[in-house]
Amino acid sequence: MKTIEQLAEERILVLDGAMGTMIQRLGLTEEDFHPKGMEEHPILLKGNNELLSLSRPEAIRLIHEQYLEAGADIVETNTFSATSIAQGEHQCEPLVRELNVRSAQLAKEACAKYTALDPSRPRFVAGAIGPMNKTASLSPDVNDPGYRAVTFDDLVKAYSEQVDALLDGGVDLLLVETIFDTLNAKAAFYAIEEVFEKRGTRVPLMCSVTITDASGRTLSGQTIDAFLISMAHVPLFSMGLNCALGAAQMRPYLEVIAEQATCRTSVYPNAGLPDQMGEYRESPEVTAKLVGEFMASGWVNVVGGCCGTTPPHIAALAAEAKKHKPRPLPVLA
Repeated sequence: MKTIEQLAEERILVLDGAMGTMIQRLGLTEEDFHPKGMEEHPILLKGNNELLSLSRPEAIRLIHEQYLEAGADIVETNTFSATSIAQGEHQCEPLVRELNVRSAQLAKEACAKYTALDPSRPRFVAGAIGPMNKTASLSPDVNDPGYRAVTFDDLVKAYSEQVDALLDGGVDLLLVETIFDTLNAKAAFYAIEEVFEKRGTRVPLMCSVTITDASGRTLSGQTIDAFLISMAHVPLFSMGLNCALGAAQMRPYLEVIAEQATCRTSVYPNAGLPDQMGEYRESPEVTAKLVGEFMASGWVNVVGGCCGTTPPHIAALAAEAKKHKPRPLPVLA
């Protein structure tokens, strides 16, 4: 069976779409978010989507299968906020290991099913590692700009716990995504390397940054050029953009990554910009057309969707990806 690196040489790979969007469509109630034994939890849990891997595993597995059916080569685990720091606001820290292991297993089960249906097209699981709800670069208190709600060591410890559990669950890649604070991302990759060294094993690494607005900077103030330099020490499978913007707004920033990245590139935009009600209205056809322009320009190796995207968006992207060749890896002097 071909490795993901071999497949990436042959064609543009397709990542899945939004997990949160699909969960919202299920119309779940508060009770759905309470795993067995947590019926009387003191804090409301609705919206803590990671818990559904324990309380409604069949729903999470089905979402993975819908994206695989649509043509995804890679599905992300339901673990965006499955760290002790992020789960702390729900008093769910003791569940972190189980959340990550079980989420990875659910995604693996879905991928195994679809790989068995067509062994010539193996499917892969990316362990989703989100940016956390605390930042090491910015103060949450405008009256005390020097204050930090979290330390670098705190972040490393939390990320290490997540990474170790994701690997135990069997993920094929690790995806550090929606990066808005480079220091948080550095902590994540530092933790990953520590875990790799401890375990004596490695998996490919994906990195995806988010540009928050037309300033062309991350929330913590970096330009794309600066962010690429900050991540240059990490041996990456891919570097790219996701979230915050639709494909139309991502163009200039993706072009910089395509020109400068020494690894493969990825892009998985939102379904346009949200309207006044916070809804994403961009159709699968429009998303595929816009991302298709990136593919035609030879800028990308991996495409997918973020907020507001659904299986029809991924199906449209998968169909478009078949028309284009992947961005060749740059030859380093």
